Amino acid sequence: MDYRDSADEAAFRERLREWLDEHAADFPTSGDEYWARQGEWHQALYQAGFFGLSWPRRFGGQDLPPVYDVILDEELARAAAPPRPSLGYLLHGLGRHASPELQERFLPGMINGTERWCQGFSEPGAGSDLASLRTTATREGDEYVINGHKVWTSYSDVADWCLLLARTDPDAPRHRGISAFIISMHQDGIEQRPLKMMSGVTTEFGQVLFDGARVPADQMIGAPGEGWGLAMTVVGHEREPSTLGYVARYGKLVRQLAAREDGYSEDIAWAAVQTEMLRLHVRRRLSEQLDGVSHTSEGSLDKLLMTWVDQSVGHAALSVGGTRDPELLGAYLYSRAQSVMGGTSQIQKNIIASRLLGLGV
Repeated sequence: MDYRDSADEAAFRERLREWLDEHAADFPTSGDEYWARQGEWHQALYQAGFFGLSWPRRFGGQDLPPVYDVILDEELARAAAPPRPSLGYLLHGLGRHASPELQERFLPGMINGTERWCQGFSEPGAGSDLASLRTTATREGDEYVINGHKVWTSYSDVADWCLLLARTDPDAPRHRGISAFIISMHQDGIEQRPLKMMSGVTTEFGQVLFDGARVPADQMIGAPGEGWGLAMTVVGHEREPSTLGYVARYGKLVRQLAAREDGYSEDIAWAAVQTEMLRLHVRRRLSEQLDGVSHTSEGSLDKLLMTWVDQSVGHAALSVGGTRDPELLGAYLYSRAQSVMGGTSQIQKNIIASRLLGLGV
């Protein structure tokens, strides 16, 4: 395979480098400062022409091939800039399942960053086993009344809108009684409870309690009971490393560790091998996307590979910095969550076994 840039890609990369050299240092890259200013970073990227690259032009994107997103992620890592805000999985969900009217209303603000979003899926008793969720949506006239408890909800305290899953039919089989909604986060009946992580970050995740919150019936996505299909679309794209922009950052951190140690210890060498494996895997996925190949259950394989790499790199960071270097310790601590967030590794292995390998059928 030829990984070299085309003439257009090279020109885009050069223009992006020049912009990042001038603007990237103005924005924090981690911690609470990053989360507090992520909305500004999103809009700065968009206004400069560097966000929503592969998304539909009619909603404010540029309809470019997904290779441009890879170039963006590579150059953000090279410039030590903040990562690209991760919204592709929400856009794919709305783009596939929402009505044209809802798409026209909500996708432009999602892409240009003027409206911020969170994802209300996981609950204290329903994480990887999402079908067991207990948040309810009860029809009252032209509205649904929402009651329940969500957790690990990224950016919930700054979100304008939430893509919410709730149970509308308690008597239906559990996968079929779930519906999806677009609900405003600016209303009575919604309580925010931020969660402080062991890495010290206090504003990335939160708990959200719904107590009589309301959502118009016409902001249901699809028909009652069709929420599970949307959930699988969203989770499938959430688990793809090519859309998360992590690969270039893993590689950069490994190179920094090797330079700091003046060579490759066993831990750093293994992290380097794992990172290169994931880089080539993502390139293959990109090639398949360019050929029009879409993935479903294969997203679980991507997620599992990314977990292995993240934790290998995190372990190498800990071996170099120990507990004395806050940045490297933070990389290690965050890596431990990869085998849980976005679906546990055990669940991913079950999906791979049953849906890809046909075991236990």
